Amino acid sequence: MKILVVEDDPAIADMLRAGLMSDAHAVDVAKDGKDGSFLGRSYEYDVVILDHALPEKNGITVCKEIRAIGKTTPIIFLSITGDADTKVAALESGADDYVTKPFSMAELRSRIRAVTRRAPVMRQTELRVHDLSLDPGRRFATRGGKRIHLTRKEFSLLEYMMRNPGVVLSRTLIMEHAWTADNDPFSNTVEAHMRNLRKKLNVGNKRDLIKNLPGHGYIMETADYAVKP
Repeated sequence: MKILVVEDDPAIADMLRAGLMSDAHAVDVAKDGKDGSFLGRSYEYDVVILDHALPEKNGITVCKEIRAIGKTTPIIFLSITGDADTKVAALESGADDYVTKPFSMAELRSRIRAVTRRAPVMRQTELRVHDLSLDPGRRFATRGGKRIHLTRKEFSLLEYMMRNPGVVLSRTLIMEHAWTADNDPFSNTVEAHMRNLRKKLNVGNKRDLIKNLPGHGYIMETADYAVKP
């Protein structure tokens, strides 16, 4: 998944980034509410983790601004304040959950799993395309019953492709979903990772399920849609 962390405390921000990246998530970090609101409104994230007390704009304002443009991205508030009025204000602004500091990464991971299960695009626990199967929860991929050993980035790419079968995904969309905002958009990192992923999926002369459409992007073939040679 791609996750936005909006947190002004460097120690907490670094802890969140490291913990979430260890789970193979792509993580962007904003250090104030102004940048957090911009990123949350400008890019597609699977989850936003939002501090309540922020410079420039507080978490309530950021949450309202993200919701005002129609985004339904799950938002988890973090706050040192546990009083009922603050929680109610956060939830009424559009937040999906509220976690009081201090917290453990184990608890936060559980909250992330809970809110993403409620999001329509994340409800399916196991993804299947032809003989290819992927379990996001266990981070396990197989093809024809044989385990495929993937790097964290390759797994993220495959999950994104399998959640959008039959859809042409541009290089820009793939970069925005699987990489952080500070990556160089002109590098060939997408092409290199996609090339390695396809090699692993196609071992044993398996049918190539991911096709490159020059000038357009990549597509995961389905039973209803196949790219003609």
